[in-house]
Amino acid sequence: QVHLVESGGDSVQAGGSLTLSCVISGSPYRRICGGWFRQAAGKEREAVAVVQNNGRTLYDEAVKGRFTISRDTAKATIHLQMNNLEPEDTAMYYCAAAFAECSFGSRPSAWHTIMNAWGQGTQVTVNS
Repeated sequence: QVHLVESGGDSVQAGGSLTLSCVISGSPYRRICGGWFRQAAGKEREAVAVVQNNGRTLYDEAVKGRFTISRDTAKATIHLQMNNLEPEDTAMYYCAAAFAECSFGSRPSAWHTIMNAWGQGTQVTVNS
């Protein structure tokens, strides 16, 4: 059974940084394709960043230039480095993964349709 476990969420001041990590276990597929999504209170889930099997990364415009997604295939881990955090980044952050070759299109709103498994989430709160 596949499990995704996120960690790294915290409460920080605006302008601060956090690194989220997602450990994937039980995956039948070694080449990681996955990403991070977030959902703020009272709002719909939105895509943040994804990484394809070939290492290509894509970002939502709201975080481009501030967030960096990376993966460690050997450790089956996906990271999200978040810099210059803003109060608008406050949300529950979810890790997701797909267990096949993947290719994300240019529309972040469609990225979640490729994912096969999701974590339980880790809370990020940015105080002004």
